[in-house]
Amino acid sequence: MAQAQQETAKVAFTATIGRQVTLRWHTLRRWPVVPVAIITALVVCAVFAPLLAPHDPTVGELTDRNIPPAWYPQGSSEHLLGTDALGRDVLSRIIYGTRISLLVAAIVLSAGAVGGTLLGLLAGWLGGLYDELAMRFVDFTLAVPFILVALVVVIVLGQSLAIVITLLIIFSWNSFSRQVRGETLQIKNMDYVSMAKVAGASSPHILYRHLLPGVINTVMVLVSLRVGSLIITESVLSYLGVGIPPPTPAWGLMVAEGKDYITTAWWITFFPGLAIFLTVLAFNFLGDWLRDRFDPRLRQI
Repeated sequence: MAQAQQETAKVAFTATIGRQVTLRWHTLRRWPVVPVAIITALVVCAVFAPLLAPHDPTVGELTDRNIPPAWYPQGSSEHLLGTDALGRDVLSRIIYGTRISLLVAAIVLSAGAVGGTLLGLLAGWLGGLYDELAMRFVDFTLAVPFILVALVVVIVLGQSLAIVITLLIIFSWNSFSRQVRGETLQIKNMDYVSMAKVAGASSPHILYRHLLPGVINTVMVLVSLRVGSLIITESVLSYLGVGIPPPTPAWGLMVAEGKDYITTAWWITFFPGLAIFLTVLAFNFLGDWLRDRFDPRLRQI
C-alpha cells in the first residue's frame, strides 16, 4: 500500500513538473521574456553606470595591462572581465558603453521616426508632385554610401559624438518615410477617412486623428527593428575610427582597440562584441514579436 502511494505521488509530482515546464515554455513563446530581460538589464546599466562600474572606464594602469578574466589563474578578482592594453577595466568600459549605445539609438530614432513619419504621411496624403519629390529624395538618401559620407565629414569637421548622431539622423528617417507612405496610401481610401472628408474635416485633423493612429503600430515595429541596426552602424563607425572619439568607452571602439591583441588578449574584443550581439539580438526579437502581435496578417498567437 505504501509503495503504491509513493508511486502515485511520484506520478503526480512528475505531471506537475511537466505542466509547469509546459506553462513556462508557452509563456516564453507568447511573451518576449528574454529580450525584455536583456533590454531591461541594458537600461539599468546605462542609467546606473557610475554605481555599477567597479572602475573608472577611462583610467588605467600600465602595470595592469592585458590582465585576463578572473577565472584565469593569472586573473584578478578586481577585474572580472580582464583589462585592455592600457590597463583599463573591460567590464567598466562595457557598462559605460551601454550608455553611449542606447543614448545614440534613442536620439537618432526619436528624430528619425518623427521626421520620417511626418514626411511619409504628407507624401501619401497629398500625392502628386509632393509625393514624387519626397520619394525621389528618399531614393537619393538610400543610394548615398553612408560610410563614405561619414569618412569625408569626419575628415573635414573632426570626430565627435554630435557629428555621429547628426549623420545617423540624416540617414535614418528614409525607411520610416517609405513604409508610412505605403500605409497611408491604403488608409486614406478607407470609408472612415472618406466620411471625415465629407464632414468637412481639415487635412491636419485627418492626418492626426485618422491616418496617424493607423500607422503608429508600423512605426513602433520599425523603431524596435532599427535599434539593432543603428547600434551596429555606430559600432562600425567607431571601429573605423570615424565614430565616438577615444577615450570614450564605445563598444565598436573597444573592438577596434583590441583587434591587434586578438591572439594574446582575446577578451578585449570578445566581450564588447558579445554585448553588441546580445543587444542587437534582443531588439530584433522584440521587433519580430511586436510585428507578429500588431499585424493581423502575421499573428501567430
